[in-house]
Amino acid sequence: MKPASDKLLLRALAGETLPRPPVWLMRQAGRYLPEYRAVRAEADGFLDLCFTPDLAVEVTLQPIRRYGFDASILFSDILVVPHALGQKVWFEEGIGPRLEAIEKPADLAGLSRDGLHEALAPVYETVRRLRQDLPQEVTLIGFAGAPWTVASYMLEGGSSKDFAAGKKWAYGAAEDFQRLIDLLVEATGDYLIAQIDAGVEVVQIFDSWAGIWPEAALRRWCLEPAKALTARLKKERPDVPVILFPRGAGLLYRDFALESGAAGLGLDTTLPLGWAARELQSKVAVQGNLDPIMLVAGGEQLDRAVDHILTELGQGPFIFNLGHGIVPETPLENVSRMMDRIHGWDAAARRAG
Repeated sequence: MKPASDKLLLRALAGETLPRPPVWLMRQAGRYLPEYRAVRAEADGFLDLCFTPDLAVEVTLQPIRRYGFDASILFSDILVVPHALGQKVWFEEGIGPRLEAIEKPADLAGLSRDGLHEALAPVYETVRRLRQDLPQEVTLIGFAGAPWTVASYMLEGGSSKDFAAGKKWAYGAAEDFQRLIDLLVEATGDYLIAQIDAGVEVVQIFDSWAGIWPEAALRRWCLEPAKALTARLKKERPDVPVILFPRGAGLLYRDFALESGAAGLGLDTTLPLGWAARELQSKVAVQGNLDPIMLVAGGEQLDRAVDHILTELGQGPFIFNLGHGIVPETPLENVSRMMDRIHGWDAAARRAG
């Protein structure tokens, strides 16, 4: 195994400005790849794919073989945590995740951390195998959903457009909502530490729905849990950096940079790059933020978008990524074009130096 300092992602998260940024993509193992769809057809449902190490390892490795990304993110799902806490979770084709919704405070009594590690043992086995099978230069990323984003699914019973159920709990039953958030902070910390002990080298915490809150609520339900999780991870596993992705946090990204203790922040597509370079990059490594639909569009506009991101953020600690997950209709050749552009920027930067 190469020393950590040789891995581009770890170097960027340690604050280095590199000749070219490391690159990986959120949801890089997924439905845009024909080889993923072939493996997915072998599984008896999506959760079975997540909990079958042979299959989960294979789909995690597929984008590394095809594109040579600098990091590999564990194939799993944020909803394995409520599943492990005792909530019924399933996936319906063409619809997405479904959960037996928590409708009243008394329902919280049915959730427990007691069987967490037993339920998630297949995930840890996948991590152990990946550390053996990945190329030495590739960093292995583990992940979990942030407490608020996971809670939203638990309360809504699935995806939501208005998050009304979660907001009603937060505004009308704040003490009970806090109990759920606290439980998820503890369970998520347990889960991430077990991933680290199995072999992940970086963890990313996805708060995909942070941006639905006004400022005070965003601080309470997103930033404060992120601070608690990051503090625990830094105390118990101090050598493993944390990336936070508070999608939609807007100007409050600066508060995450100042207060969270994270080594990196994933930038969503809407965040102005010049502002991010000025306000964030002196404090944390930044990651992002190509529009996933730009990757679908391709062509010269993709080249210009990649160049713009590299120019704006490439003068500090930076990880190239998308501003959200890659979408299924992404042409494979456009990902190759993007990778060639990033590596070409590397060559040009070296010549200029």
